[in-house]
Amino acid sequence: MRNRLLLTFFSALIVAPVVSQAEEDGYDYFAANREQIHNGVQAVLMCNGLFTSQRSLEQVFEQELAYMGRVGGTVGTAAGGDWSVDRKLRAVAVGKEGSTVRAAFREGIGCVVMAPEQTFDDIESLPQLGLPLAVGDAVITPWPDGDLVETKPLPQGINSKALQAASNWAFERESPEQVTISLMVLQGSQIVLERYAPGFDIHTRTRTWSTAKSIAVTLIGMLVEQGRMALDEPIGIDWLPAVANPEADPRNAITLRHLLNMSSGLYPVDSMNMEYATGSGLSYWAGASSAEGARNRGLIRTPGTFWDYENYDTLLAVYAMKQALGNEQTYAEFPRRALLDRIGMRNTLVSTDRFGDFILSSQVYTNARDLARFGLLYLQGGVWNGEQLIPESWIEFVRAPAPATADTGNEYGGQFWLVPDDRTDVPKDAYTTAGNRGQYTIIVPSHNLVIVRRGLDFGAQGFDHWDLTREVLKAFPQ
Repeated sequence: MRNRLLLTFFSALIVAPVVSQAEEDGYDYFAANREQIHNGVQAVLMCNGLFTSQRSLEQVFEQELAYMGRVGGTVGTAAGGDWSVDRKLRAVAVGKEGSTVRAAFREGIGCVVMAPEQTFDDIESLPQLGLPLAVGDAVITPWPDGDLVETKPLPQGINSKALQAASNWAFERESPEQVTISLMVLQGSQIVLERYAPGFDIHTRTRTWSTAKSIAVTLIGMLVEQGRMALDEPIGIDWLPAVANPEADPRNAITLRHLLNMSSGLYPVDSMNMEYATGSGLSYWAGASSAEGARNRGLIRTPGTFWDYENYDTLLAVYAMKQALGNEQTYAEFPRRALLDRIGMRNTLVSTDRFGDFILSSQVYTNARDLARFGLLYLQGGVWNGEQLIPESWIEFVRAPAPATADTGNEYGGQFWLVPDDRTDVPKDAYTTAGNRGQYTIIVPSHNLVIVRRGLDFGAQGFDHWDLTREVLKAFPQ
C-alpha cells in the first residue's frame, strides 16, 4: 500500500511522459492542451530563470529546462528554437502561432503566465506588487535576520568529517540526473554547513515547486490563530459552476483540514497521468484562473476518507484565505507583511496567476538561506525574535499524519511530509517540505537541526531526502 502512496506522490512531483487512455486507444483528445502546457512550462521557466534567478540563457537551457524532454516535445537550444526573449520587457514567448504561451516578469511577484490571446502589449495589465523592500540591509544585518554570518568553529561534538561526507553524498551523485545546487545545515540558528554548486550562490533564487505548499499552510495557520479561518468548519467558498441552490452543494462539507490533508474527496485532475494535460497545469502554465479551476471539481468521495495529492486542494485553501482577508490589497501584501519580511525572507517572491491569485502550491522563487529561515521558524516552535508568529498547536497539526494515510504509511501531514512508518533510520519527529526537482527543508527537532537541499533534478529517480537526513545525522551526537 505504501508503494501506491509513493507512486501517487512522485506522479505529482516528477515530470514524466504522460500517456492517457485516449492515446492508448489511438487518439489523444488532450493533445492541444499538452502542447500549450509544454510551451507554458518552458516560457515560465525561461522567464524566471532569466529575470528572477538572473541566470544566463545557456544556464537556463542546461539546467532549468534539462528535464523538459520528459514532458514531450522539444525546447530548442540557447542558440535558437520556437522561442523569443524580449529583455527590455523581461518577457518570453514560446511556441508556434496558435499555441504560443508568453510569460512576463512583474515586480514583487516574478513571472506571470499570460492568456493564449494576450501579447506583450498586454503586459502592463498583469498584476505586480509595489510593496517597499523590507526595512534593513541584509548585508550588514546578522544572521538569521540578515546575511552577515559570523565565522565560528563548529559546536562541540559535531563530526566535521562526517558532515563533509554528507555534503559530498548530496553533491556527488551517481545519477547525473540528480543535481544538487545548494545544501545548508543549521544546528539551532548556527549555520554549520553551506555549500553551492558552480553558478549558484546565496542570492540565487530558484523555484520551490511544492515546497510552496508549506509556506501556504503557515500563512493559513496565522489566520486560524486569529480566528479568521477555522480548521474543522466548512471552508464556505462559492463553488463552480454556480447553481440556483448552492446551499445544497455536497462540497459544502469540505473543511480546511480536509484540504490541507490532501483528502478533499474532489475529482482528481493533477494525478493519474493528467497533471500536464488539464487541472492546475492550465493555471500554472497556460494562463487559466487558478481560483476558478480549483472550485470547479465535483465531489466523488466522502471528504477525509481518501488521500490524493492535488495542487487544487492547496489552491482552494489559498482561495479561502483570500476570502478571509477580504481585501485584494491586503491579500496581495499578506505573505510579505505576515511572514516573509518578519523573518528576513527578503529574497522570496510569491507569484500569482494573471488574475492576482497566489499560486502558493508551487510558484514561489527563493534561495537556500530563506528556506533555512523558514525551517528555523518551525524548529523554534513558531517563535522569531521572541514573538510567536505561528502557534505551537499549528505546528502540531502540520506534523500530525493525515487520517486518510493511516493505511499507507502515515507519510503526509498538513502540507508537510512525515517520516513513513517503515522508515527506522531517521528520527520519527522529523518532517519536511517537498517539491519537484528536489526541494526540501527538513526539520529535525530531536537533533535541533534544519537541513535545506535545493536541486534541479530531472530524472525519474527522486532524490531521497530521508537518506540525506540519515547521512547528515551521522555528524551529530545522539
